[in-house]
Amino acid sequence: MNTLALGPSWLDPDYLIQTFGLIGVLVIVFAESGLLIGFFLPGDSLLFTTGLLVTTGKLDTPLWLVCTLVVAAAVLGDQVGYLFGRKVGPSLFKRPDSKLFKQENVEKAHEFFEKHGPKSLILARFVPIVRTFTPIIAGVSRMNYRSFIIFNLIGGLLWGAGVTLLGSALGKIEFVHKHIELILVGIVLISVIPVAIELLRARSHAKKNPPRSDHDAPGTPNPPGASRGRHAKR
Repeated sequence: MNTLALGPSWLDPDYLIQTFGLIGVLVIVFAESGLLIGFFLPGDSLLFTTGLLVTTGKLDTPLWLVCTLVVAAAVLGDQVGYLFGRKVGPSLFKRPDSKLFKQENVEKAHEFFEKHGPKSLILARFVPIVRTFTPIIAGVSRMNYRSFIIFNLIGGLLWGAGVTLLGSALGKIEFVHKHIELILVGIVLISVIPVAIELLRARSHAKKNPPRSDHDAPGTPNPPGASRGRHAKR
C-alpha cells in the first residue's frame, strides 16, 4: 500500500508499520501518550493504518489482540505521563525551550485541562500534541489518582480501539484503498481542527480582553497548585 508522506518518510504510518511491525506501533502509541518527546508522532493516522492493514491481511495479527495491545500501550503511556508530572511538579513550567520541548505546548495542555477538568483525559486523546501533555499536567495538578485511572482507561479505550476499528471497518471499502492518501490527510486535518478552534478562540478572547499587566497576560498558566482545589486529591 502506497501512502502520501505527510512529513518525513520515517513518520509515514505505512513505512513505520512495515518496518517495525506491531511492536513499533505499540512503542509509538506509548510514547505519544505520555512522553514529552512523543508529541510529534503520527498517532491517529498510525492507528487507522494499522486497522486497515489487519483487515487486508498485511498485518498478520488478530484484530482483537491488536486493539487490546494498543489500548494497553495508550493507558500505560498516560500512566507514565501522570507519574512524571507528579514528580517534576511546577518545575515543568520553568523548563526552557529546546528542539523537542516547547513551553507553549505545556501551557496549551494546562489550559485544556483547566477548561475540561478530568474529562480532558478523554477529549485530549483525539487532539494531537495536547494528548501527550495532558496526563503530565494532570500529574502536576495532582488530580485524584482513582479518577485519573478511570478517565485514562475510558480515553485509551475510545481512542486506541476506536480509531483502529475505524481503520479496519473502512479498510473493507474499495474507495478507501484507492484513496488512502486522501483518507490519511483527512484524518490529520480533522485531528487538528480542535487545536485551530482553540487558537482562534484564544486570539478572539485576547483582543476583547487585553491584559492589564504582564502578570495577567493570556497564555500564562496559573501555578499548578492553584488548580488543586478542583482536581487534587483531598
